Amino acid sequence: MKDSKSLPCWGGSNQNESIKLGQQAAGLGLYGVAVTAPYYFRPGNVEQLVDYMQPIAAASPGLPFYFYHIPLLTKVELPMIGLLETVADKIPNFAGIKYTHHNLMEFNQCLRFKNRKYDVLWGWDETFLAGLAMGAKGAVGSTYNFASQLYLEIMQAFASGNMERALNLQEKSIDFIQLYGKFGGPAAGKAILKLCGIDCGNFRAPVDSLAPAKQEELKKKLLDMSFFDFSINNHRKSWKS
Repeated sequence: MKDSKSLPCWGGSNQNESIKLGQQAAGLGLYGVAVTAPYYFRPGNVEQLVDYMQPIAAASPGLPFYFYHIPLLTKVELPMIGLLETVADKIPNFAGIKYTHHNLMEFNQCLRFKNRKYDVLWGWDETFLAGLAMGAKGAVGSTYNFASQLYLEIMQAFASGNMERALNLQEKSIDFIQLYGKFGGPAAGKAILKLCGIDCGNFRAPVDSLAPAKQEELKKKLLDMSFFDFSINNHRKSWKS
């Protein structure tokens, strides 16, 4: 694995481009490849989805290959159990699913499929505790970039059986994530990273990045809810001094 700080991050929205990116990922020694469902001309069944993914996975056969299931955005609402049943013989390097959907029953079924053969990762930050309760052993989420300590403490409280504390901490996650809608949606995530000392630039169009006045308003609301007690680098004290 090369130094991740020196590596760019890529994404593509068509099959041919994704194949080329998968080849580059393999050449750079990255950990793996993840693919969402095509969301303009959408697959009508699991078989079509697997056929779409197959050549992309084959472009980097030595890397784990994940499907990013996020029907809220892609509008592809296919059964993930059906995907796991279909994919085994067609994509040998298929490793698992980032499961960003509210169907907790199906999530648990995917976890238990073929004696837990696949790495099924929980994808909803604001219901992280629910994912743990249904058996999640790993998770992927945008807010872990700047509030990882909060989620580690939820995990610790859950593991020790302290459900009251785990729920209290999860509610903190819910409270700051609900600010996203009030502050421009996904652009709020980049704004929070900047407030934590990591400037990742502006969000790509059509999402508007937060103006300086809005960033200050967001910072005040986050301070009021003690968000920075759990954020990376804990900038809260330096702002108050």
